[in-house]
Amino acid sequence: MEIETRAIRGGDSVDPATGAVSSPIHLSTTFERAPDGSYPQGYIYSRTDNPNRAALEECLRDMEGGESAAAFSSGMAGITAVFQALSAGDHVVAPRDVYHGTARVLRGVMSRWNLDATFVDMTDLDLLRKAMRPSTRMVFVETPSNPLLKITDIAAVAQIAHEQGALCVCDNTRATPVLQRPLDLGADIVAHSSTKYLGGHGDVTGGVVVAAQSDGLFPNVRQVQQDAGSVPSPFDCWLLLRSIRTLPYRMRAHCENAAKVAAFLASHPKVLEVFYPGLPGQPGHEVARSQMAMFGGMLSVRISGGRDGAFGVASRTRLLTRATSLGSCESLIEHRASIEGSASETPDDLLRVSVGLENADDLVADLGQALEV
Repeated sequence: MEIETRAIRGGDSVDPATGAVSSPIHLSTTFERAPDGSYPQGYIYSRTDNPNRAALEECLRDMEGGESAAAFSSGMAGITAVFQALSAGDHVVAPRDVYHGTARVLRGVMSRWNLDATFVDMTDLDLLRKAMRPSTRMVFVETPSNPLLKITDIAAVAQIAHEQGALCVCDNTRATPVLQRPLDLGADIVAHSSTKYLGGHGDVTGGVVVAAQSDGLFPNVRQVQQDAGSVPSPFDCWLLLRSIRTLPYRMRAHCENAAKVAAFLASHPKVLEVFYPGLPGQPGHEVARSQMAMFGGMLSVRISGGRDGAFGVASRTRLLTRATSLGSCESLIEHRASIEGSASETPDDLLRVSVGLENADDLVADLGQALEV
């Protein structure tokens, strides 16, 4: 089945008790035993499993083409569980421009677990090869990256990882399975912040980890999910599954709008640089064309006038809301370096834009008036 059908039908079932086509929300924290002590419906306690979570996991497993999926209370909870599934003394290679929350977990939380990490420019495969060690158990990929929209060749990275006996894990948040399917390209595990495009409406926080194989590392991920208890509520799972039904159509509109906004910004005299893989001539453009169906709804832009110039543009937008996140229906803009803190390597004149579902001409007009002052 095609992705639109998978998004609609994945995890879908008519309620056998009432015939309801829209799935009910199962808020119960516990489930009745049979007289013999068994659980004939398969559910014991909502921390370990719940019908709404099972439906969400089945949908995302199917959309990504994996064998197993585990839903979490946030994207970082899922990514952290993947790192916690490793052993003390293991080594991880991650992108230098990885999402700052992932870097903070590796450098702060996981370093205290004796998990070692090396950060490299993942677009340079020679640097990746040099960073590999006998103790390397995982290569973590984020593509497109945040906030510079760098593109990593997933298939090439997966091959290098596998040659060293390591796993390839891909953060697919900004592409979603509609635009990019890392498991088909050789990755072993895919992670998402489902808060973003999967949820798509800015009203639910969540994460998911999908594995190509049910064995290997995934049982450890599942154990962290169930035993540590970083799970989404039944209502959050229901909201996410509801939103995923429209994901393919929303992603196309996000991408079309972003392409128009990026083209406008690239031609503006007060714009120093636009980071968007859909622009011809951008580093990674050809790789993105080969592994993505479209180029995504995110872009970043450097503004003349330094930090003050960037803040000035963000302060003057009327449609684009100054807020931290991405993937919602409304367009968002933010000064990324100030969000990332003192350790940020993001240029101080850079604004990150999550292009929403408003009319693209209105967004262009809004940015135009913000730039003209």
